[in-house]
Amino acid sequence: MNLKFLIDENVDFQIVSFLKKKGIFIISVVKDKPGIQDEEVLEFARNEDAIIVTEDKDFGEWVFSHGYKIGVILLRYKFSERDAIMHSLLKVIEKYRVNLKDSFTVITSKKIRLRKI
Repeated sequence: MNLKFLIDENVDFQIVSFLKKKGIFIISVVKDKPGIQDEEVLEFARNEDAIIVTEDKDFGEWVFSHGYKIGVILLRYKFSERDAIMHSLLKVIEKYRVNLKDSFTVITSKKIRLRKI
């Protein structure tokens, strides 16, 4: 099964380029629907059957408080940790694959946390 990842507008361009080079199927909010609100990002991801990759913590509220059942990967890092985060993200995608569709995943420079939704 090929997974799709919807890349939110706030994700660093270097991370997007890295994922493309690694053959990850991505859909870009910047390219396809710039300026849409978080709720529209959620619907876009649902319609595309894609997992959201974002740096916006508000998606945790959408998933846990508002009940959106959609996979989200939240990246939390300092700019100096960007390369490490890219490789951690790729490792998570390769290791957890389909489990990402029903999880809220947080990747930091020190840990990876998957929480089923």
